[in-house]
Amino acid sequence: MGGETFASYMLGEKDWLKKMEIMYYLKKKTGIFYDNTVVFKTLITKLFLDYLHENYPEENIDDNLVITARLLCDCMKKENATDLDDIRSYAKRGAEYLAKLGFDERFCRICEGVNRYTITENREPESDIIELTDQFGGMLLNRPERVGFKTDEAVVLLKYRNLNGKYNRYLDKFLGFVNFMDKVEV
Repeated sequence: MGGETFASYMLGEKDWLKKMEIMYYLKKKTGIFYDNTVVFKTLITKLFLDYLHENYPEENIDDNLVITARLLCDCMKKENATDLDDIRSYAKRGAEYLAKLGFDERFCRICEGVNRYTITENREPESDIIELTDQFGGMLLNRPERVGFKTDEAVVLLKYRNLNGKYNRYLDKFLGFVNFMDKVEV
């Protein structure tokens, strides 16, 4: 690989499906957190980015950066974590791990911003996107302690509980996206 880091390799891969394959093998080799919840949230992220580009072309978003961050931001998460310290620190620990893999400070900050436990102000725009897709996707999925929420319930919880009093620059556009997707017939 001649001086290439994992970061340059991962960011150099532009095909998001191939990125997921890389994640699969990274999990096998290192034991990082990567499961179907990450895949589901990444799909929501990809669909939201497509919606943004179609409806808000003035938004200058690097899809490759956001998709890569979405895939990696949970890398230090523990499966079925119940310890609040683990829950509050996984994103920061993940950012520190990603820095060791060669990702720059801004990328690590984007990933750490998946939740608001450590970065509450001056958040990166990309963090706002992965925060929305992480929380919304997580509410739609079944968990050991509860059944997944219906779309309209997840929207209410996202807007009035999870992000109540918090600024997320993409919230209104994300709600428009959810409304649009809810009307799409498959």
